[in-house]
Amino acid sequence: MDYLKSVVPSQLVSERGSNLVIINPGSANVRIGLAKQETPFNVPNCIARQNTQTEKPNVLDQMINTQVTTSQHVERERAYNTAASLLKIPYLDESSSFGSGSRKMGRIDGYNQPSSTTKKDTVFTWTNVYEDEHSSPATSETSADKCEASATGAAHDGTDSKDTGEKKRKYRKMIFGEEAMKISPKEPYSIHRPIRRGHFNVSPYYSSQQVCEDLVAILDWVLLDKLQIVHNERNKYSAVLVVPGSFDSREIKELLTIVLRDLRFNSAVVHQEGLSAIFGNGLSTACIVNMGAQTSTVVCIEDGVSLPNTEKILPFGGDDICRCLLWIQRHYQNWPQIRTDVLAKPIDMLMLNQLKETYCDIREGELETAATVHSYEDGMPAVPHKKNLTSLNVPPMGLFYPNLLVPEVFPQPPRTWFQDHENMLEESWNMDFAGGGNMGLPVWDSFAVSTLKPKKEEKIGLAEAITSSILSAGRIDLQRKLFSSIQLVGGVGLTKGLVSAVEERVLHAIPPTEAIDTVEVLQSRMDPTFVCWKGGAILGILDFGREAWIHRNEWMENGIRVGSGKKYRDSYYIQAQAMCFINS
Repeated sequence: MDYLKSVVPSQLVSERGSNLVIINPGSANVRIGLAKQETPFNVPNCIARQNTQTEKPNVLDQMINTQVTTSQHVERERAYNTAASLLKIPYLDESSSFGSGSRKMGRIDGYNQPSSTTKKDTVFTWTNVYEDEHSSPATSETSADKCEASATGAAHDGTDSKDTGEKKRKYRKMIFGEEAMKISPKEPYSIHRPIRRGHFNVSPYYSSQQVCEDLVAILDWVLLDKLQIVHNERNKYSAVLVVPGSFDSREIKELLTIVLRDLRFNSAVVHQEGLSAIFGNGLSTACIVNMGAQTSTVVCIEDGVSLPNTEKILPFGGDDICRCLLWIQRHYQNWPQIRTDVLAKPIDMLMLNQLKETYCDIREGELETAATVHSYEDGMPAVPHKKNLTSLNVPPMGLFYPNLLVPEVFPQPPRTWFQDHENMLEESWNMDFAGGGNMGLPVWDSFAVSTLKPKKEEKIGLAEAITSSILSAGRIDLQRKLFSSIQLVGGVGLTKGLVSAVEERVLHAIPPTEAIDTVEVLQSRMDPTFVCWKGGAILGILDFGREAWIHRNEWMENGIRVGSGKKYRDSYYIQAQAMCFINS
């Protein structure tokens, strides 16, 4: 404690952060970096593998269903009109002509926004999927090292003529991150995303073994390519896993095995994103609203302790806002006559996300802009289309009216995936093992009543979720403090106008019988996208006792041990010296 009171924070970060790797996996992106870094590497959480069977499609997305039913379409139109009435813009079936001066309008001039120039002018190019055989280093000793070479060694020049020798060129076996999302549909690759909607993407078409292998490959590539941490040096490093609140016990254990066994870290500890976000912004008590690409979570923290009964999981995020943006522009026929398919061509999702981040804003009045939309067709160069985009303030309102956002439908994982008798989240050590296996039932039978199934998702809007979460905290004094300490984190937290929209709608969602009249969203001290990662770095640096850390040999030999004091639930609690350091 004396050391903590006298040490300079920058010295502490330098001393203890140089061999501490913080890993924050998400559905769309994984954030990894050393604790001493200001910001992590933010890499799309996907991998493209060369497809040797040419009859298979380019994008293998585990049989995702994106069809919108008639009832969903009706509910979406109704939700649009509700949002339109609040934003004081025309309803969906009313005329909406760009530049009309007959109504209140807040136009965005897309060509006079210096802060948005970089995003707006970004033009994606197709990934070169070939590599020169001679470019592969002869010193590669492991398959992972070869994977690194194949992912980074290709010379990106697509103009090579065939007479240079096709024998000297071959397909890269694996391509990672944003490069994987920019592969042309005509190339023989299958794209896999190991995490979907806040869970491992296990399904009858994507086995748990393949999911784990893909996660290993992605994380190993980032460690080698971005952080330059080779295999024989990793026993000198420890890892902090900052996991989404939607992860269940089985997924946390699989991730620990990946980090300790496959990636070869010396030790690791697990913290939830909600708790890490508290420390990322230097707080001790707050309601954390984490809005990611595919899932949003709400949880309350009191004095560094997570309150599990306040946790809410919502099945929507930034990707759904992008799809809503596309649907609105198509409805008004503002979208160019091009084929935009975010599943068959992930590069289209990159473009939509860029448009969403640049132009979407929550404010009253018709919000329109002249923007450049790019089409990417079958390996051809990007073609720009200058179009008028309208109703740009409606898509982010889907956070409050989720019927606007029609998410993809994923196949259910096999029932056996949830059979986990060593629950890291609960005291379940004395449970009866006689009913193990699937109890004689077919894999799909009784799926809905499985004893260990994913955490419950709630079909409510963000304002209702925040209100319900805080009111579940119990004491009126704590509720008042939480309503005045709401923290928005995650990439969607950067949406313009979201703070005031949350404050207004949460205030109206509070029942009149509650003696609460103040709602405040606290300003984030750093980029909301990286708050959880930064909090994990702070927790790792300040955890001197390391009582909850799991060492590689212990995990490999014994796994979870009864009475070891190293179960996952221990990561909810923070040691006193960390709290003292933050509050001093």
